[in-house]
Amino acid sequence: MMTPADMTLDELRLALAERLPTHAVFDGWSSTALANAADELDVPADRAALCFPGGAIEMIDAWFATIDAAMAEHLRSLDLGAMKIRDRIRTALLVRLDEATRQPDALRRAITQLARPRHAARAVKLAWRAADSMWRAIGDTSVDIAWYSKRTTLAALYTSVLTAWMDDDSEDFADTRAFLDRRIDDVMRFEKFKARMKPEPDRHFSPVRFLGRLRYRLQA
Repeated sequence: MMTPADMTLDELRLALAERLPTHAVFDGWSSTALANAADELDVPADRAALCFPGGAIEMIDAWFATIDAAMAEHLRSLDLGAMKIRDRIRTALLVRLDEATRQPDALRRAITQLARPRHAARAVKLAWRAADSMWRAIGDTSVDIAWYSKRTTLAALYTSVLTAWMDDDSEDFADTRAFLDRRIDDVMRFEKFKARMKPEPDRHFSPVRFLGRLRYRLQA
């Protein structure tokens, strides 16, 4: 059996990412939390630090990647083919939320980190990755404009769900689930959106018109 000492940095990064949230609850996404996670694996803290040269934000990135993987594995065990697309999307969102909130205090600390202006680009990237993971897990095969619009809209929806969750003190996050149900119709606008984007015989596609419509939808 491979020991942590024999792991590559990529393998060690994954092993640490699975343990970091438990320590981030008490020590934040810090070098102390990383050192404690490394101690669990019996590897030197300085070697563990090589896995996350960017510090806290890379630790969070790695943890979120394990959440995406756990979500995809869970969804593979379900009969998604028997569900309507609306139910697939809702299921994917709830499964990912459940995976992410197994360590609620660590998630709150992670969201607080990502909310800092200097991490805005990484926050957008992680939201997009989460949306892409959900769409792929439920069998999306779209291409071109639809591929981008689906992920953009689902990323915005998932971010809004997490924002609602941050202020939710209801039992089993019932208020967040209700919020999701109210917003799920936003995701279902894809088909109408695509229909409007189909070119008419006497009308050329306008990139300016497309970007204007996309901006309007994201702000709505």
